[in-house]
Amino acid sequence: MQTPSNLSTWERINNWLNRSISLKLFTIGFLVILLLIPSSMIENLIRERQITRDASINEVSSKWGEQQIVGGPVLTIPFKVETTDEKGRIQTFVKYAHFLPETLHIQGNVQPEKRYRGIYVVMLYRSQLRINGQFSFPDFEKLKISPQSIIWKDAFVSLGITDPKGIRQAIQLKFNNQAIEFDPGQATKDLFSSGVGAPVSISPEVKTPFTFDLGLQLNGSSDLQFLPFGKETHVHLTSPWSTPSFIGTFLPEKRKITAKGFSVDWKVLQYNRNYPQQGIDSFITATPSTREIQISEAPPAYVGANPSQTNGVFGVKLLLPIDEYQKTTRSAKYSMIFVTLTFASFFFVEILGRRRIHPIQYLLVGFAICLFYILLLSISEHISFNWAYLLSTATILSLIMMYTRSVFKDLRYTLIFNGILALLYGFFYSLLQLEDYALLLGSLGLLLILACIMYLTRKLDWYHVYDQE
Repeated sequence: MQTPSNLSTWERINNWLNRSISLKLFTIGFLVILLLIPSSMIENLIRERQITRDASINEVSSKWGEQQIVGGPVLTIPFKVETTDEKGRIQTFVKYAHFLPETLHIQGNVQPEKRYRGIYVVMLYRSQLRINGQFSFPDFEKLKISPQSIIWKDAFVSLGITDPKGIRQAIQLKFNNQAIEFDPGQATKDLFSSGVGAPVSISPEVKTPFTFDLGLQLNGSSDLQFLPFGKETHVHLTSPWSTPSFIGTFLPEKRKITAKGFSVDWKVLQYNRNYPQQGIDSFITATPSTREIQISEAPPAYVGANPSQTNGVFGVKLLLPIDEYQKTTRSAKYSMIFVTLTFASFFFVEILGRRRIHPIQYLLVGFAICLFYILLLSISEHISFNWAYLLSTATILSLIMMYTRSVFKDLRYTLIFNGILALLYGFFYSLLQLEDYALLLGSLGLLLILACIMYLTRKLDWYHVYDQE
């Protein structure tokens, strides 16, 4: 065997290249960075598939009925306003005074329906609502409107509905026991950008409260929400759907969720919102805080012209039990940590087993790990995420095991390395399941991995790793 003094300069450089631990670690680090490219491409692919899914959902929802917000009913009475211009001419125009209900009770049942667009599931529902309560006699003195300017004969009741396509049958209003059928559209856009309205008869001499009652059968997608327009607003909903999410500004007072469905009750007072019981024109103009806008998941531009006026909405969202794209995205975010830990395991098997592994072999194993996330994405679109994760893991582990068997040429080291990979896949699967404790479990897991590496290499002479080959 040649001694170092007998080697040529090229042979010494080649010997250093083959035996340098620092160079090997630098090369492994470079490969990890290189694998960021396919990793980012995978995340982009997941986003593209999610956008395709959302487009399919929107297409079906646009024909059935969008997310729905129900507002009202609201009693509206027009009045005349006279102004004098600069030339002394008197101009008369009409404005609207709006009065919200004294009490508002909503009872409903929400029947979920699953529809399919290709491989994608669309969450729809049919709802049957009963809305009743009463209005106090309008107090125009609070609004500083003279009695002579009030146009009593043009009074009407309006009901706001986000997407009128979801209305399944004619809506009939009982106003003081008088049956009136709603007409489509709104006479004014002060409070609602869409919905229905009905003319009502009010006598200024009979200053008694007005009762109202109506039934509403409404189709929608995913969300059903309400505006708390009553001095006291009570909402009671039931449904056979077992995975609801209660959304909006207000949490329910009572709720019961079982495998057979849910039952939920809200009670909202006028003091819980940012607008009074009566006003002129678009009087619901208080801009909510940023937090209120974030909490409210209402479709934009619903109440009036200001999208922020949807503050105060509350209701239910029918969640699908599993969002495979969300879980796959979370899984892909761990990809670089997984690649790093795999390369570290590969490296220590190389060191401890005195087996030299070429950087190309590291790279091929890294590509196999990246392929895992593509398999997970494609399989989870057709079966449950848990089974997709199991099948993807088994496929990639089998591929890597067959490859590393020829690399290590030792069954013991092959089993050790693939056993480590199996533990890593199990570890990251646990992180996906434990959302609230993912950070704690991840920190403890990485601490344990580092402790094992330190223990196994505590007696290793890093300056003479390959000298005893």
